[in-house]
Amino acid sequence: MTATIMDGKLVAAEVKHEVARRVNHLQQQGVRPWLSTVLVGDDPASATYLRAKHKACEEVGIKSENHHLPGDTPQDKLEALIDQLNHDDRVHGILVQLPLPKHLEEDRAIGKLDPDKDVDGLHPVNLGKLVSGIEWLVPCTPKGVVRLLQHYKVTVSGSRVVIVNRSNLVGRPLTMLLLNRDATVTVCHSKTKDLASITREADILVSAIGRPEVRIGPNYVKHGSTVVDVAINRVDGKLRGDIDFEPVSRIVQNITPVPGGVGPMTVAMLLENTVQATALQAGIRL
Repeated sequence: MTATIMDGKLVAAEVKHEVARRVNHLQQQGVRPWLSTVLVGDDPASATYLRAKHKACEEVGIKSENHHLPGDTPQDKLEALIDQLNHDDRVHGILVQLPLPKHLEEDRAIGKLDPDKDVDGLHPVNLGKLVSGIEWLVPCTPKGVVRLLQHYKVTVSGSRVVIVNRSNLVGRPLTMLLLNRDATVTVCHSKTKDLASITREADILVSAIGRPEVRIGPNYVKHGSTVVDVAINRVDGKLRGDIDFEPVSRIVQNITPVPGGVGPMTVAMLLENTVQATALQAGIRL
């Protein structure tokens, strides 16, 4: 069996094309989508991710700007900036780049966002809507995973899905999205016993462990299943995910590469969320 490689770059390019069309429609109505990002400190990975997001904004016509705060910025100064952006009518989307320095409280910062400008979909209001079955501003990585599954016509309804992650960024919102699509979902985490016995039952396996020492090999995977690798680690100068790609790709039906799988989809969904938030605030139907 040779697996189909689920090409995130290809699908993201299609999403960007549609986003650019929507941006053009909004501009014809006198509204240009505007994304403001906030970076605290000088984490190299965060800076790299933000550059990719701003480059993607430029490609589709979204105006973007970054607010770079020193690494020792106190909580009140960060929240004051968020409040300023909340009240700036020119700004339609706000993204606080995570992780924040350890002295800052991420939950408090995210909770200060205007939910209608929360293009990362992490505000409790937006997560609460998702739990209620309302998909509005949805976290970008889970949304990107679902879009990939849709593009490659992977059957979700009635399928057994195992997600190895329980974070608010990936595992919890992805669980809700897949439950909304009638999957049977099992969530695993660091305290799960005999992980392989559970993942081998999955028709769709989503792994987002993100620790270089962890490798999900063929003994963790059901033959003919779909495997989505959300993790990204740098090992010996190369990027790789959780999945031991070569041997696993020989026994599954679909698999995402790292890099080039979920990563480009996360950025594409951010663009889509920004346009969605803009249309909401401007009262324009897309």
